[in-house]
Amino acid sequence: MRHELKIDDRTLSYVDFGGPGRPLLALHGGMSEGLAFAALAEALGDTWRVIAPDQRGHGDSDRAADYSRAGYVSDAVALLDHLGLDEPVALLGYSLGGLNAVHLAAAHPERISVLVNAEAAVEIDPADSGWMAFLRAMRYSAPTREELLEAAGPVGAQFVAQALRPLPEGGWRLPFHPQDMLDSVEACRGDHRAAWLASECPALLIHGTRSTSLPQAQADAMVTRRPGTSYAPLDGDHFLPFTHPAEFHEAVRAFLTAH
Repeated sequence: MRHELKIDDRTLSYVDFGGPGRPLLALHGGMSEGLAFAALAEALGDTWRVIAPDQRGHGDSDRAADYSRAGYVSDAVALLDHLGLDEPVALLGYSLGGLNAVHLAAAHPERISVLVNAEAAVEIDPADSGWMAFLRAMRYSAPTREELLEAAGPVGAQFVAQALRPLPEGGWRLPFHPQDMLDSVEACRGDHRAAWLASECPALLIHGTRSTSLPQAQADAMVTRRPGTSYAPLDGDHFLPFTHPAEFHEAVRAFLTAH
């Protein structure tokens, strides 16, 4: 079910897939939303209670003043507090959500029991990605769905076609503001290795071996240098949860079961 909480003057929306299982906090990738983990929640069954926020500026959550790691992490902590989850929880993050998960585990190790990092690099230069060009070409709103998808282009449209929001006054909007995403991508820039190495809980790195977002050499170093880190290579690119869902879900399930 979808719920929300207030953080200062902002609304943070989240999906609690429910069930009697242990809590798993799942942080989606950029330009996505918590519902992206619906298939994972189904695959894990009653063993895990998947809780997936629409991170700030995404989905049904309000826009924020900044998209720093500290901002994203503070939202996640506020959600854990809101739910009364005082005991350590399992944490999963994909792409942008993976980087946020790495920093959450580093800043609040007492609240995290295990960490799953799916396709989040720790050395990031946004110029190396293709996100910036199509984000700049996107429109936030338009009178019709068709106009909005046309402006997004073939690459952008695949991220938003199923997630467009109707506007109260008529028309449609993206599930994010393009400028917010540009700011969020830019805020990822830098070296995050210290945060990756700061937590000591068991961790899993799920890596698409043909990913251009996480080079093989960097993935190898992440696994080698962080004690207690397992490695799940999948024969795919950066978009593993969507292109290889069965393999992705099994990698997550096997790791969680082992811990």
